[in-house]
Amino acid sequence: MREIDDDEGRRLLRIVRRGSGSVVTWRRAQMVLLSAQGMLVARIAEVSFTSADRVRDVIHNFNMDGFDSLYPKYKGGRPRTFTLPEWREIKKIAKSRPTEHDLPFSTWSLTKLADFLVAEGVVDDISHEGLRILLREEGVSFQRLKTWKTSRDPDYAAKKARVEHLYAIADGEVIPEDGEPEIIFCIDEFGPLNLMPHPGRHWAERGGKHKDPVREPRRRRRATYNRYDGVRHLFAALDLAKDQLYGHIKPIKKRTQFLEFCATCEPSTHPKSVSRSSATTSPRT
Repeated sequence: MREIDDDEGRRLLRIVRRGSGSVVTWRRAQMVLLSAQGMLVARIAEVSFTSADRVRDVIHNFNMDGFDSLYPKYKGGRPRTFTLPEWREIKKIAKSRPTEHDLPFSTWSLTKLADFLVAEGVVDDISHEGLRILLREEGVSFQRLKTWKTSRDPDYAAKKARVEHLYAIADGEVIPEDGEPEIIFCIDEFGPLNLMPHPGRHWAERGGKHKDPVREPRRRRRATYNRYDGVRHLFAALDLAKDQLYGHIKPIKKRTQFLEFCATCEPSTHPKSVSRSSATTSPRT
């Protein structure tokens, strides 16, 4: 052990007395301090619960590098098994739909995803737990899937673009060309809308232990679930150009009644004006 000056001795003493920070640093500083005080290597090994060779290595490193040898230099551990492009490809496939890869299921599981990655040659091998950890580090978790209905019509995209174009004409965002309609009539059906009884509030005498024993029972609201006189259907249309609402109540709702109502919806009389109207039908009492 080389000789140490007073500053080095006080620094070693502070590290040992502090007791905080890295345990490895504290133990190494203790070995060096005991050696500087003249204690034998075998005795230092007994006090530190380590081997004599370990004590000699610590002292030798301190003689060569000084206090830098007391602080552990942790390595990064084993290098990543997969490269960055492989990580990105795994994340991309996990976020995709199995049907996009011509697979007969709708949701990825760890087993199915791992088998598919190996079959496609993305990775040579990957465990289920390794795949779970990789996805978690990439911010991908297994979440509940909400339902969504999609059209199987091959012309769905063209029809959707046509409807959006008509909406743009009605909103005045697009000038209609020759042969295109200037009045847009949108139809929707809403119902059935039943009138349901709901409990309300009213002023009454207190109940419970303070109630009057001879008072009459509290008033109740009668629940009406039966429609003995049938139902009525409301045909309504909103003219956005005039900001007017039209409505007809019919006893029945069929094709004939609907066409009769459409005939009563006169278009706007303003020149070159556009409107978007909607017809809503719902049963009511």
